[in-house]
Amino acid sequence: METLASLRRTVRRMVFLEHRPESGEVFLNQRRVFTLPNKPGWFFVLMLLILFIASTNYSLSMGFALTFVLAACATVNAFLGFRNLAYLYLAPGPVQPVFAGEEAQFSLQLINRRAHARYAIWIGFAEGDHPAQAVDIAPNSRCNVQLSCAAHTRGWLPIPRVRLQTFFPLGLLRAWSSWLPDIQALVYPHPEQHAPPLPFIGATQADGQGHAGSEDFSGVRAYQTGDAIKLLAWKHIARVDVEAGGQLFSKQFSGGSANDLLLDYDSLPQIMDTELKLSRLTRWVLEADASGLLYGFRIGNIEYAPNNGPSHRLSCLRALALFSG
Repeated sequence: METLASLRRTVRRMVFLEHRPESGEVFLNQRRVFTLPNKPGWFFVLMLLILFIASTNYSLSMGFALTFVLAACATVNAFLGFRNLAYLYLAPGPVQPVFAGEEAQFSLQLINRRAHARYAIWIGFAEGDHPAQAVDIAPNSRCNVQLSCAAHTRGWLPIPRVRLQTFFPLGLLRAWSSWLPDIQALVYPHPEQHAPPLPFIGATQADGQGHAGSEDFSGVRAYQTGDAIKLLAWKHIARVDVEAGGQLFSKQFSGGSANDLLLDYDSLPQIMDTELKLSRLTRWVLEADASGLLYGFRIGNIEYAPNNGPSHRLSCLRALALFSG
């Protein structure tokens, strides 16, 4: 079976030019567009053959005329179908990271730099049961298409091979081409559903400040039992409905805090599965970021100082997605 699959891939590379991933803009020249009759097309060919044989046997002038007119229509259909797909430019767009279990969205651009419109071009993945999309492209314009693919595991998810095909104008022929863009989506670990509370560390003094001091304000953190009233971050608390279960926040000052937050992979129980550890750290990163807390991060040989904000969150999630153990 492996030998047969390898032979099939070799034939497809030689006949249909399915090579390695292509970066940048791709041009569908004549060698990359293939045209063959589909099922209705083969019936049409059989009908022409029967008409020709019958006209020859019975010397039917009108039969010959009908046969040649229909054959001419098929020839024009082949030309228009080929021209509908050929000479398109294809370009990949940006890809946003997703979490495992979600759908990765791949953005693709179809660019028409010709003076004629393109009709009913179906674009989708060459394999799998993903439904294809039909698009029309006006002259000298471009069309953006989003193709989704399930992201089951963390890490890099390369886009599957893309197939473009058209049955325009009469549906008798299928013109198609394939494309493998050099793009991939980053898949973060799936956040744990019922993770334990954030792992705050550090000694707490009676005033709730620990070793922090109170000179330079550096952010807010989740309210902890024992925090002084003067440390409450009223501006942040005003944005949430505490009676509906919203969380209280306390101010945090530079120089340390009563409850430092360090998300450390090695601090998790060793009996836990690697993927579960990554899933828990992912949940903690999201919770700490949503609460506006300063948090440190450590996994393997990667260590980030306490910080917050989108850049810090994305750096931590990327490290979790690409962790090799």
